[in-house]
Amino acid sequence: MTTISLTSLRDNLPSLVRRAQQGERIAITVRGKTVAELGPNRTQNARDAALQRLAAQRGRVIAGDVLAPMTDAWNADADHL
Repeated sequence: MTTISLTSLRDNLPSLVRRAQQGERIAITVRGKTVAELGPNRTQNARDAALQRLAAQRGRVIAGDVLAPMTDAWNADADHL
């Protein structure tokens, strides 16, 4: 992680924001103490997050069991006596 002073941040903000957009994390210091970080936005929209979770499950889950219609009628009373 790159470390810069607050003064340097003020002087170079546009270039530092571009670096953060590319994935770099930048620590901002005041009198040598880190007070904040500048970095990429890690939030995803709900659709992208769901697609990423589904892709992670590929090859480990059989979706046909859940999506296939049931051929037998289900009767809660008869099945749980």
